[in-house]
Amino acid sequence: MWFGLKVVLFVVVAVGLAGAAVMLLWNALLPVLFGWQTITFAQAVGLLVLSRILIGGLRGGWGHRGHWRARMAERWERMSDEERAQFRAAMGRRCGRGHAEPSERQVQV
Repeated sequence: MWFGLKVVLFVVVAVGLAGAAVMLLWNALLPVLFGWQTITFAQAVGLLVLSRILIGGLRGGWGHRGHWRARMAERWERMSDEERAQFRAAMGRRCGRGHAEPSERQVQV
């Protein structure tokens, strides 16, 4: 019971602080820079919810990003040393950190 009350209190405080921060930043910057209207606390919280929907989607929870790490760690453990080396080399080439030969587009200094 106490844990549930602590969680609810934490959520209320977090939403309150985030809403106040958005409201204060909006009201300090946007009316001066662009001539837009000031917003209320409720509108600031609404903007937070809208941005979460638009950017984060409607997927449930905040922990959905950790699942790919667990799957990748499991796959990594099943790889042999040779497969790991091949994977590292492939990722290095994709990210531009590999030891591949310079392409024609790269400028030699």
